[in-house]
Amino acid sequence: MIHTLFVIQLVSMGAMEMSGPFWPLHLQTLGASGQWLSFAGIAVYVGPMLGIVLTSAFWGRIGDRFGHKLMMVRALLGLALTQLALAFSTDIWTILVLRFLQGACAGYIAPAQAYSVSIESAQRRARLFAYLQVSTNVGSLGGAVAGGLILDHASFFWINTAASVLCAVCAVAVLLMLPDRPAPQRTTVEASNPPVAAVGSVPTWRSAPILGLLGITGMLLVSRMLTQTPFALYVRSVFEASNWVVGLCYGLLALGFVVSASLWARYFEQKTVATSLHKIACIAAGCAVLTVIAGLTRDIKLFIAIHFAWGLLLGATTPVLMALVSKAAGSQRQGYILGIAQSTAQFSSIAGIAIGGWLSLGLRLQYTYFYVAVSYVLALLLIVAILRRSPVAATPATVAAGEP
Repeated sequence: MIHTLFVIQLVSMGAMEMSGPFWPLHLQTLGASGQWLSFAGIAVYVGPMLGIVLTSAFWGRIGDRFGHKLMMVRALLGLALTQLALAFSTDIWTILVLRFLQGACAGYIAPAQAYSVSIESAQRRARLFAYLQVSTNVGSLGGAVAGGLILDHASFFWINTAASVLCAVCAVAVLLMLPDRPAPQRTTVEASNPPVAAVGSVPTWRSAPILGLLGITGMLLVSRMLTQTPFALYVRSVFEASNWVVGLCYGLLALGFVVSASLWARYFEQKTVATSLHKIACIAAGCAVLTVIAGLTRDIKLFIAIHFAWGLLLGATTPVLMALVSKAAGSQRQGYILGIAQSTAQFSSIAGIAIGGWLSLGLRLQYTYFYVAVSYVLALLLIVAILRRSPVAATPATVAAGEP
């Protein structure tokens, strides 16, 4: 079942990433320019994320009550319908509204994670989250390159149409190939030994270690997403590259993640929260160094290599942090807590995209990667502050325990 879920997530996320790096270029062809392009280029990415922020916890609660398989089908159908509508949309405001509705009606990742937790042991949770994020990133690589090839030989219409068909096929696959899982019931053991984050009636996401972990995850995502809006424009203006090279650079970040995520998951097994965060602080420092080099180079080959290396480091961040969050929550609340985590991730991505778009498009495009480096330094300082001042540093929970 896990392998089936892997393929479905790979195909559906790849379908969405076919258009990922090319929205600003498409908006230019529709007449956007100057400050209007800057606003629309940010909003086209922020819209679906805002929709997820506003609805993810709600859909998580529904999934906890009625089952997460139903939520996966709903999300994939929402993606299919909105992508089909986007294929026929030529008005920029209509596109922005549809992108918001896409996020509000969809939000596939959180229910997929919650469903996967219900069919896999807690001892393998770090590897599980790494495995699923590998599928997302393989899809990102293939989708970005495929989207670039389509755009080099056809119109943007065919990118969205192909994505709609693929998402509809994935919805049917979930419905027919994945078994139903009953909504989790609180066990006697869990009732007598509540999870780390559940203390009295305080919502678990507000308690240690979850709150600190969500904050770190958010800051790292802000750093990662600063390049989202200006990426295609940066690569084309600085390196004068064709669309397929833009897609390749965009996808190699995901490829690096794919190569390293499972290895990082094994490395972090049996480590405490504090030890894990010390290691992640070193990863943030490494990302800062790489992005400085990316901003300095004018060699496209080195730029491509840096993106691959950056992806290798990113494999040690989100899967490990999400596994820690999931383990700290009880089985009965996986949908809700992972919904909160997804909302946090999307809100952070919104912030990163908005700040990156404003800094890069509104000020100086050529300084994009220096802004990213500064953001990683701030993430490093946040981790250090949490380790020094928060109870998370003393929490003995591990990312995952046991052998496969």
